[in-house]
Amino acid sequence: MKKTFSILSIIILLIFNTLIINSCGNRNDTVSCFPSNPINVTLNLNLPAYYDLTYSGGWKYINEQQSGSRGLIVVRSGNDFKIYDRNAPHICPDSNTTLEVKNGNSIICPKDNAQWILLTGQPTAVANVPPKTYLYTYNPATNNLNIYF
Repeated sequence: MKKTFSILSIIILLIFNTLIINSCGNRNDTVSCFPSNPINVTLNLNLPAYYDLTYSGGWKYINEQQSGSRGLIVVRSGNDFKIYDRNAPHICPDSNTTLEVKNGNSIICPKDNAQWILLTGQPTAVANVPPKTYLYTYNPATNNLNIYF
């Protein structure tokens, strides 16, 4: 009886520790101080404001309600999209860590000049993690893009 209780206690303790470690933000895709905000945005790509998202390589900043703490960068790559958070994924947020698109082909962090490829999110300088990305659904019949987290 004592062995069963001890083994069960150890298993519960291990599970509890794992849950605590994972819930504190120790993730491989961003630093632990990365803000977690609800993302729920629907874009009607038929509207003139989103014309740049109708062709491959086009991109747009999205700063609508429920688009994170600093907004999103939406990029069209063929029939697919990449949706990046504008918070730098490799350093804690401050007033100079909002990601920006430069020359239409890269993303940079103004604080430390970290760089990523716009179409893929692959890091090219300073940072070793890609920008945080979000899920989406796209309906080509209605041309609606729904971004969520």
